[in-house]
Amino acid sequence: MASFTESLFGPTLVSKTGEVPATTALADCDAVGIYFSAHWCPPCRGFTPKLGQIYSQLKAAGKKTEFVFVSSDRDQSAFDGYHAEMPFLALPYSQRDLKTELSNKLYVFHPLVSFLFFSSQYTTTHN
Repeated sequence: MASFTESLFGPTLVSKTGEVPATTALADCDAVGIYFSAHWCPPCRGFTPKLGQIYSQLKAAGKKTEFVFVSSDRDQSAFDGYHAEMPFLALPYSQRDLKTELSNKLYVFHPLVSFLFFSSQYTTTHN
């Protein structure tokens, strides 16, 4: 998934401990979920804890899966607070151009409460 990783996320992602190389963070993944969301969106605030539970269950089951949060928050502070509630990686908030490019590339025209899941075998989309 290295070329997939670089083409979508650029060089770095944000983890709980700081920035990490995207290719390293996603190197052993068989599947990657991309979550478009924002803290100010009520449906997002309801869905995020459920997605976090699913993520934790997948990890506990030993699945080689990672989720990446792509923020539509209005500022860095809102992003930081909302991402702190999530157990998964995030596209750096400073990468606004890449967020827009990613939305366009994946045909996410309403980038709130959108979750896309990619695997090495097939691709499914859930909005």
